Amino acid sequence: MTTDTTEARTLTLSRTLNTGRESAFDAWVNPETLVKWWGPEGFTTPELDMDVREGGAWSTVMLSPEGSRHHVSGVYKTIDRPNRLVFTWSWTQDDGSKGHETEIEVTFTAKGDKTLMTLVQKVFKEVEHRDNHQKGWTSSLDRLERMFA
Repeated sequence: MTTDTTEARTLTLSRTLNTGRESAFDAWVNPETLVKWWGPEGFTTPELDMDVREGGAWSTVMLSPEGSRHHVSGVYKTIDRPNRLVFTWSWTQDDGSKGHETEIEVTFTAKGDKTLMTLVQKVFKEVEHRDNHQKGWTSSLDRLERMFA
């Protein structure tokens, strides 16, 4: 795998949130807050399980406006409140098996009374998968940003 290939299959998104690092971090680990923004526009999160500790598992079901269910899960690898959160991500396939696993790192940098939040997800199996996640995350992060507006 070349560096160019790895870079092409890595997603990086940043947002400046109108809140402090602690609140921005908690939006990722507090179930009551996470369900307010998790998933693309129009999606809801009717099922959520979060064992927020290093090595703890998490799982969500996102429900599309059309009624299709999208199950994703992973494991928390690093919890460094309010600086950094690292966890794995894998879609559950139709047969119940785990799909290709990626790793997500979210960092939180103070910018005055705001927070620069950067999400890096890697390494996707294909560039097309990265592009699909870019659409989904962009919509989800729009919702997160509005929550702190």
